[in-house]
Amino acid sequence: MLASLVLASSGASAQLDNAIAKEATRVEKGAQAQDKVDQIYDQTRDSVTEFKSVTKQADGLRVYLQQLQKQLQNQATELAEIERSVQDVTVIERQIVPLMLRMIDGLEQFVALDLPFLLEERRERVSGLRGLLERADVTVAEKFRNVMAAYTTEIEYGRTIEAYRGTLPGTDREVDFLRIGRIAMFYESLDGKEVGRWNADGKAFEQLSGAYRGQIGQGIRIAREQAAPDLIRLPIQTAGAAQ
Repeated sequence: MLASLVLASSGASAQLDNAIAKEATRVEKGAQAQDKVDQIYDQTRDSVTEFKSVTKQADGLRVYLQQLQKQLQNQATELAEIERSVQDVTVIERQIVPLMLRMIDGLEQFVALDLPFLLEERRERVSGLRGLLERADVTVAEKFRNVMAAYTTEIEYGRTIEAYRGTLPGTDREVDFLRIGRIAMFYESLDGKEVGRWNADGKAFEQLSGAYRGQIGQGIRIAREQAAPDLIRLPIQTAGAAQ
């Protein structure tokens, strides 16, 4: 009987061990399953985070693309306006170049018919304008500005008096010239003994009597700011008569 109890006890112990082993296996499998669940959860959470980030970037790109589209539309409008402006400028250039040519021709004729003062300088200015008009590296606006500047200079001559030294036309003598605006032009020899004026009718300088030496000399000094402005009496030619 004792042997039977021992055998029975041994069998129960084996069953218990087997049950414990099965339970341990089940627990281990359960732990492994939980690990997989945790991994899947972590992966899912990372995927959700990444999805949110990508969605946010996509929203940002969508807004940027909308702004870019507006910019492109505005640029297209500006390009169309620039193209129209270029066409207008081309038309203006075609019109203004002949105008400048006529202005230069008129300036050249004016210098030829005007009092013969600073002739070399004024003729070079006209020649320079013609050369400027032929240059391709200068804008039409700059060319027109130079033409207008030449006209402004000529206008200023009519508002000023000037004294300068030069050669008396038709001779090799140096004299002092006195220009009174565009009204009259006089000269005085360097020794002060001879004076004369420009005769518009005869298109030549003519000698004046010695009575005007002091007045012309005084005018030259005033023009050179070597004397204070003062009233002087000069023979001004008007309508072909000496006054």
